[in-house]
Amino acid sequence: MAAELTIDWTRCEARGVCLDLLPGLLRPDDWGYPMAREPGRIVVTATDLPDADVAVRECPRMALRLARPS
Repeated sequence: MAAELTIDWTRCEARGVCLDLLPGLLRPDDWGYPMAREPGRIVVTATDLPDADVAVRECPRMALRLARPS
């Protein structure tokens, strides 16, 4: 089961919590904001899903959303 991670750029303040938890999916841009490692959508596999859940819960600005397929 895959999910999609989205970042609300109006909320994000580049604190880096998600970068620490999801280094395989995200990388920092020149200003420290999270960017997808691969172009396009940020697809979260079952392997990364537990860390993605933590990243969503721990984001200090609540800038992350995880959409699971229905």
